[in-house]
Amino acid sequence: MLTIIAITIGLFFAINIGASGAAASMGIAYGAGVVKKRLALLLCAIAVFFGAWLGGGEVVKMIGSGIVPNSTFTVPIALIVLASAALSLFLANIFGIPLSTSEVAVGSVVGAGIVYQSVFVSHLFWIMLFWLLTPFAAFLIAIIASYVLKIKQLKKWLEASKAVPVLSVLVLIMGMFEAFSAGMNNVANAVGPLVGANILSTGDGILWGGIFVALGALLLGHRVLETNGKKITTLRLEEGCVISGTGATIVTIASMFGIPVPLTQITTSSIIGIGFAKQGKAVLKKDIVVQLLTVWIVSPVLSMVLSYTLIQLIIEHNFYPIIAMGGALISVFGVLSLMKKQKTTIPVRHEVAKD
Repeated sequence: MLTIIAITIGLFFAINIGASGAAASMGIAYGAGVVKKRLALLLCAIAVFFGAWLGGGEVVKMIGSGIVPNSTFTVPIALIVLASAALSLFLANIFGIPLSTSEVAVGSVVGAGIVYQSVFVSHLFWIMLFWLLTPFAAFLIAIIASYVLKIKQLKKWLEASKAVPVLSVLVLIMGMFEAFSAGMNNVANAVGPLVGANILSTGDGILWGGIFVALGALLLGHRVLETNGKKITTLRLEEGCVISGTGATIVTIASMFGIPVPLTQITTSSIIGIGFAKQGKAVLKKDIVVQLLTVWIVSPVLSMVLSYTLIQLIIEHNFYPIIAMGGALISVFGVLSLMKKQKTTIPVRHEVAKD
């Protein structure tokens, strides 16, 4: 029974991955009017399936046995890991927080590893290094590409009407490439724990995971495609090619190394890089940087805490770490509250002293 529930949650997670992250990859082509919505979703579904099926194996191995040994995963543990990741994304959606699916999945696995003190620290460090470097690399590549697009002869060709059909085809190909890379990297988030617990083989995991990610993009991706398409209508076709191409290339390389990386943060960094080349430092608003860093920290920590707590309560029947964690949270919020009150009361006393 638990096996069926675990598979159901994993495949439901795969549908949601397809409906959100994968469907967004065709937003630029759809927003520019290059392709109709139904065709965009169909092409996305095909590309994301082949990405998962042909190239998703290495990341599945990393999630299933590279962060913690697969002996850590039993059927109940795999179920809790998947439920924690899904619950984290559900809570994030309620509060409107854009969390990374890959970071949430890794955090959830690490929570299980902390309970049994079985985390491969060197592998985790390697993954976190990629999380830091890939958005920065996307930012730099986008800036360099923007300056290349400003080369006089190339700019003249891009502004000619004959360039539009070529760029339209290119932006469509890049969108499919981005969907392919999303399939490679993200299918592991849904089926990695199932493979780790030997519920599915790696081959079955990427096949069924790929099918359900594709179904999610095809059947439920309309709203995300519509929203994403409208948001990026101010981008030129060549800029769309740079953003999709940069994100897809980085994610594909990371997938070949078996590293789960945040596609959304990489794409956002590319867009910021394009803006930086056009408007300079003005685009680097403090709020954007703070939001990126917050998502980077909150995504894995939230799912890690959930996974750790649920395993301690349900599997180990150990309430002491939960009590200690609750005490720590109360202390932190209490200190923050006192610091906030102190800041508001000091000026009042100062005014009274003046009078």
